[in-house]
Amino acid sequence: MKKWTDMLCTAFEGNQCIATGELKTVAMAAKSAVDRSADQRTPRPVLIFNDATSEIIELDWRGSVSEFQTRFDLLAHEHARMAGPGCPDLPDAPTASGATDTATSPEAARGPGRPRLGVVAREVTLLPRHWEWLASQPGGASVALRKLVEVARRSSEVKDRVRQASAMGYKFMSTMAGHEPGFEEASRALFAADQARFDALIAAWPVDVQTHLKKILADAF
Repeated sequence: MKKWTDMLCTAFEGNQCIATGELKTVAMAAKSAVDRSADQRTPRPVLIFNDATSEIIELDWRGSVSEFQTRFDLLAHEHARMAGPGCPDLPDAPTASGATDTATSPEAARGPGRPRLGVVAREVTLLPRHWEWLASQPGGASVALRKLVEVARRSSEVKDRVRQASAMGYKFMSTMAGHEPGFEEASRALFAADQARFDALIAAWPVDVQTHLKKILADAF
């Protein structure tokens, strides 16, 4: 399992990108920027963004570098503890016929060479006619549901990537460029998938903000 400290992220001091990479490295660069900025008449805000979500990673910048490192290590330890071994699998819910679907049960006996599927039991609520149809399918309800989900997932994969990239880009630009000229128009162009207009509208924004935004939006258009 990937550690919290290995999370890929990017740090900005004001509009300038000062570090990108794993959190354990970027956090120390950001701490240096915070301390340096504190001596200036008008300190520039220092923000760290999670590259996978565009969420801001909140850290306590107070104290010396040593004190910051100690708090950071404690926070990393807490994340590791919370992420620990997963919860034990729950028993499978009954199928439409009321019998347990042994194909998804972690305790079910497996035949020679049968791979462990790693499935997770969750509650699913359907209408009676849906359960009746699922129960009539080869392999039972769980197998049929997995097949349906795979088909739906593949058919919507591109749309999901576009939607996720657009949402991430908007979140980042709202934080870093909400005050920039043309922000509202650029937002509309983003969600209209009008890349030419979007690029034209953000052309006057700070270079580092543009660069990071375009990286996030690689799948949005």
